[in-house]
Amino acid sequence: MKKNPNPIDTFVGSRVRMRRLMVGMSQEKLADGLGITFQQVQKYEKGTNRIGASRLQAIADILGVHPSFFFQQDENQSRETAADVHESHEISSFVASKEGIALNRAFLKIADPVLRKKIIALVAAMAHSSETEQTAVPSAARHAEPLHG
Repeated sequence: MKKNPNPIDTFVGSRVRMRRLMVGMSQEKLADGLGITFQQVQKYEKGTNRIGASRLQAIADILGVHPSFFFQQDENQSRETAADVHESHEISSFVASKEGIALNRAFLKIADPVLRKKIIALVAAMAHSSETEQTAVPSAARHAEPLHG
């Protein structure tokens, strides 16, 4: 029977992956620095293998962060439901993706805080619009009259 990874191990692993990608380091380079295989790094990042304290310290040193970085989350996430954990994992996965890192790097280069807020509002409006279109299309299709008589 396959055992599911512990959610904490999965979270820490996703933070390792996010930081590794933020600094532009490959799994192979991180593995070389740790004296392990890149497959082991993959297992750490997926949470399938637990990272020991001394190994976590070595990863933090290589990636240039304090070990607490791998446990940090929003203050609002202290009491998470299963849905919150799933959403947090989705967000972590996106932020750690190539697209997420590119988006964050570009966004951080925007110095004007008012412009940043406007961009967030625009993206939120686009997402909301997309959601309402998806729910509106099927109901509109049911009530549509045929185009030919």
